Amino acid sequence: MSLNIVVLAKQVPDTRNVGPDAMTPEGTVNRSALPAIFNPEDLNALEQALRLKDQNPGTTVTVITMGPGRAAEVIREAMYRGADGGYLLTDRAFAGADTLATSYALSTAIKYVVPNADLIIGGRQAIDGDTAQVGPQVAEKLGLNQITYTEEILDCKDGHITVKRHIDGGVETVESPLPCVLTVNGSAAPCRPRNIKLVMKFKRALAPMELAPGTTFADLPYAEQYEQKPYLTIGQLSCADVNADLQQCGLAGSPTKVKAVENIVFKAKESKTLTGSDEDINGLVQELLASHTIG
Repeated sequence: MSLNIVVLAKQVPDTRNVGPDAMTPEGTVNRSALPAIFNPEDLNALEQALRLKDQNPGTTVTVITMGPGRAAEVIREAMYRGADGGYLLTDRAFAGADTLATSYALSTAIKYVVPNADLIIGGRQAIDGDTAQVGPQVAEKLGLNQITYTEEILDCKDGHITVKRHIDGGVETVESPLPCVLTVNGSAAPCRPRNIKLVMKFKRALAPMELAPGTTFADLPYAEQYEQKPYLTIGQLSCADVNADLQQCGLAGSPTKVKAVENIVFKAKESKTLTGSDEDINGLVQELLASHTIG
């Protein structure tokens, strides 16, 4: 059977390479100092969606991401791997959103773009927040069943999906009727690499937000391609487009308030050089035992 699948993806700062300049003096993340990447667990989620597409002819995979213009890179990366298209949810009204406001914005976009979605898949959590709340909140707002900690989709037929999920102490197999929301672990299968033919097909795909101010697609090189190939124009949605309530978006709709963020850098107060002698080794062991580092 063919499926309508939505993949929720996020562009995040690469927090795996945090340096002393990663925070601003105000205690917020200095995003300009960190490279922006495709959230790792969202790539695992994308792979599960693409496997279903491979197994079910006629299936469409649509990516939705929320962020500034540069976040459209996530959609292009997904299309390079096999997604059919995507939508950039971007508006100043969405700025400063916590997980509650983010899930509200995404759920309104899903209802607008793919109201008949059979499956909504996202990563378990984003590496810049580590909350694991957005996926379950989207399911709640859409009134759908949800399966968290997904490791693998075992079967999907006759209006039901069977999933292997990781739990403390082992794994379990869960079946749910469609439509359904899945959140996928980073331990699930890694996403396939880019397909060179798809890279060539979608390399000029752009969202309107990525254009320079005052520029239109007609002003770009190869402008005729945007008229002949509609898939090169990445969908873009504002708060008004999805008929979102401004009081539930961005800071206005975010009950979570971050009081302070600290960047802690560990520095050694002193150093000690050891040789391979028995005396030095015994002395080190005694120090570690005395400090309860070992033993």
